[in-house]
Amino acid sequence: MKYYIIAGEASGDLHGSNLMKAISQKDKNAEFRFWGGDLMQNIGGTLVKHYRDLAFMGFLEVVLNLKTILNNIKFAKKDIKNYKPDVLILVDYPGFNLRIAKFAKKLGIKIVYYISPQLWAWKENRVEIIKKYVDEMLVILPFEKDFYKKHNVDAHFVGHPLLDAISDLPEINTEKFKQENGLNEKEIIALLPGSRKQEVKKMLGTMLSVRPYFTDYQFVIAGAPSLSKDFYEKYVDENVHFVSNKTYDLLRCSRAALATSGTATLETALLNVPEVVCYKGSRISYEIGKRLIKNIKYISLVNLIMDKEVVKELIQNDLTTKNLIAELQKILGENRQKILSDYAELRQKLGGKGAGEKATEIIGTLVELKT
Repeated sequence: MKYYIIAGEASGDLHGSNLMKAISQKDKNAEFRFWGGDLMQNIGGTLVKHYRDLAFMGFLEVVLNLKTILNNIKFAKKDIKNYKPDVLILVDYPGFNLRIAKFAKKLGIKIVYYISPQLWAWKENRVEIIKKYVDEMLVILPFEKDFYKKHNVDAHFVGHPLLDAISDLPEINTEKFKQENGLNEKEIIALLPGSRKQEVKKMLGTMLSVRPYFTDYQFVIAGAPSLSKDFYEKYVDENVHFVSNKTYDLLRCSRAALATSGTATLETALLNVPEVVCYKGSRISYEIGKRLIKNIKYISLVNLIMDKEVVKELIQNDLTTKNLIAELQKILGENRQKILSDYAELRQKLGGKGAGEKATEIIGTLVELKT
């Protein structure tokens, strides 16, 4: 069976790779052609474009890179038409993928959407596009099934794939990890500034500004696989360390974390690390987004799933050195146990393991996969 997958961000690369792994176990003759990243490439198949060349953060950045985006859409359509896949699997990335869905439907290709766009936050009218062009919608957040049901879309809740990724991790020795990565004996505060250059430039300086107030800890930057080590060099000194492509191991050895809003906030929670969620975009992007996003109290997946403030969110003007110091002190002390208790409840809400296997079964039924 021929599978064409489009994932346009780091989180999509992670989820796409887990799905590809599950498909490969079910369909021994699976052929993959995909847009994604290193994790998907490690599974096998043909990488068409890397997400580092696709991910633009915020409204202003999209406008400035509109020509590149339109060229990518044109290329994707041509590539899909030539490849003639049995099924097209779209992973989040809605501005791009919903356009591709319209095109592929006209070619008679079966379309699966895995990892729903956050339509419950903004652009709810896009549900009509999904209803018209997508054959199966597979969701990973429990409240999304009810959202789609409200719009007469029969979505399948398959559970969250991060549960599978995290449960498969081998045990880790903290002291050995520190030695292998040139770290000292102090406890670690992990810094997760994002996977895009624009994010890291905006976030990392503010995150590092708290260092003088936490001299009993060492700060370690989690480098994104899409960015070179050279990019981070200006942030590293004798008190700030850097590890690349080892985020899960870093978190499991950390006492606390400062994490940029996105999938990383949920990963941090599932790895049982108290965190402060951070976000700061361009002023124009933020002001536009604030007016478009409706009826959403939180931006982090942790708080959205729990429908309460489990982790503190410092957004835009609230993301200051003073506020970061105060909140970091809390999660290292008085709030720690309450957060860990809420994390246990979070794992229960996300369902059990096997998201990839459940998704594969639904995809297989759609295209009559023979095993």
